[in-house]
Amino acid sequence: MLILKPTCEHCNKSLPPESKEAMVCSFECTFCKDCVDQVLKGVCPNCGGNFVARPIRPPEKLLKFPASTEVVFKPVNTD
Repeated sequence: MLILKPTCEHCNKSLPPESKEAMVCSFECTFCKDCVDQVLKGVCPNCGGNFVARPIRPPEKLLKFPASTEVVFKPVNTD
C-alpha cells in the first residue's frame, strides 16, 4: 500500500492525499510535478527511476488507511 507522503522531498510543497501534483517513483520517493519536470527532469535522484502520478486514495479509504504524516525533506543538489 502506498505511503502517501505529505510533502515534496525537494521543495517541501504540501501534497495532501487528494493532490494531483504528487509524483512517485517505484520506491515511493515523492516529489511535486513542478520539481519532477523542472529540477529532476523526470529522473528520481534517489533510485534513477521514472515518475508516475501518485494515485488518489478515495476519502472513505483514508479513514481506515490514512496518509503518512512523516515529512521527508532532502533537497536535491542541482550543482
